[in-house]
Amino acid sequence: MHTTSPIWRHLLLLSLILLGSGSVHADDDHERARQLREAGEILPLETILSQVRARGDTGRVLEVELKNKHGRYVYEIEMLDAHGRVRERLFDAQSGRQVKPRKVDD
Repeated sequence: MHTTSPIWRHLLLLSLILLGSGSVHADDDHERARQLREAGEILPLETILSQVRARGDTGRVLEVELKNKHGRYVYEIEMLDAHGRVRERLFDAQSGRQVKPRKVDD
């Protein structure tokens, strides 16, 4: 009979707890974004991505985050370009306009 040692059971349990807490946080973020969109405070992500494609940016989207930066919501979009470089683009979530990232020393 094969039994799992107590240390492995604890590590497995800790891993499951950590994975579960991440998905709860992601669910909270998704719910907040939905509420902001329904309230008309931000544009749907689909609208922003359509604008990106209309500008001729055909890179592959790797990651999208909605963040509150300096009192306004922005979509941070990481894309993989045709040359294999990862590019980050910031878009004002309310207007859809591309914004330049602030420098760290500003």
